[in-house]
Amino acid sequence: MQQQFSLADCDVMGFDLDHTLCRYHLPQSARLIYDSFAQYLVTEKGYDKDLLTLAPDNLDFCCKGLVLDIEEGNFLKLAEDGTVLRASHGTKSMTPEEILETYGRREWKHFNTVSGMVSRSAKYYLYDNYFDLPGALLCARVVDTLDEHDGQKKYDFWKDMVAAIQHNYKITAFKEDCGMYFPEVKNHPDKYLQRCPESVKKWLKQLKSAGKILLLITSSHSDYCRLLCEHIIGNDFEEYFDVVITNALKPGFFSHTPNQRPFRTLENDEEQEALLSLDKPGWYSQGNAIQLYDLLKKMTGKLDPKVVYFGDSMHSDIFPARHYSNWETVFILEELLGDKVMVPAETASEPLEKKGKYEEDQPKAPYFVSKQWGSFFVDRLPGLENAEETLVHTWSCRCISTYSTIAIPSLEAIADLPLDYRFTRFSSNSSATAGYYPSPPRALLPKEESGTMK
Repeated sequence: MQQQFSLADCDVMGFDLDHTLCRYHLPQSARLIYDSFAQYLVTEKGYDKDLLTLAPDNLDFCCKGLVLDIEEGNFLKLAEDGTVLRASHGTKSMTPEEILETYGRREWKHFNTVSGMVSRSAKYYLYDNYFDLPGALLCARVVDTLDEHDGQKKYDFWKDMVAAIQHNYKITAFKEDCGMYFPEVKNHPDKYLQRCPESVKKWLKQLKSAGKILLLITSSHSDYCRLLCEHIIGNDFEEYFDVVITNALKPGFFSHTPNQRPFRTLENDEEQEALLSLDKPGWYSQGNAIQLYDLLKKMTGKLDPKVVYFGDSMHSDIFPARHYSNWETVFILEELLGDKVMVPAETASEPLEKKGKYEEDQPKAPYFVSKQWGSFFVDRLPGLENAEETLVHTWSCRCISTYSTIAIPSLEAIADLPLDYRFTRFSSNSSATAGYYPSPPRALLPKEESGTMK
């Protein structure tokens, strides 16, 4: 496979919606998601009321790529070979000695299923996107409260957590104003949603006028999708896309066959009868990548049209689009933004009055570099003193270079580039940093280079 990748060579551009086309104000949306789950656990399931209060720095716990070992109540950060790099019991970090005693220096017992991107089982849950992450903090705090009151050794809170997620995100919740999440976003969209930059809207139009077919494929239901798109793009948002697919139920959209997951038409946001095939562009619900690809062949007049898909979830977007459909994949990784703007140590401790007013008004962006969990990309093996020799790539970092064509911090980062711009793609025979645009994460650079980037 050639080392270069260009959008000009692609016939079809597919986009995820949440955290890809639609960026959120992360501190505010994280708080809302946390509160919506916590409220349910406390009022419906009788959990400790303390879960409802949240200190501003609590969100530091949230870090993409964590795995919850459900029965043990432990959160794990894994190396690319499956060994445990950091861990916490509830919110409390485990020492290197405790990690070695509990997990050893060997592959975590469920790693082979996790690394096949099976993100959830009765035994563990993988946190890989911003809708999930506040739930990690809540689960960790649940473990803390259960330890305090009951001294439990095995935990069974997970079924209640699943119920909280389903209550807030279920398909009818938007229409029924049920739960806390949808009513709040409906009433205060500006608080949670960032408008689509003009450069991105212009770029989408340029892609279309260059003859590209544009798809929107989201697991959000049609009513929520419409709210988001009208708010961030405008009432004419449907004109930007040839095919809109909502309630796509990814990753099943990519992995399921047509008879397992047929397309459905929509009337007033209600799903109608199953379609035997997909015959024309339009707005559909559910569906599968196989029948979509048949339609794309018709629309392009090509036997094997080349598709690129943009998404922010390794589990729902990037891995399945590459693994099942062999599409090119562009991974939207906001952590690449956080990597650039780390506050130097000396200014971080300055008193507030010395800092600019603007800085003080900004909520601290969560999730970029968690103090508790360290870099998303690399870490040292626990228990070894000589850090120089023991820096290893995380499992999350390995997944990026394995399943993404390129990784970018946002669509805005590439919107002004010429369509035939040639990116260097990730590949096993190029450097570990090759596929990151506009620049690789500082943590992955050799020490002397990362010093010059500050």
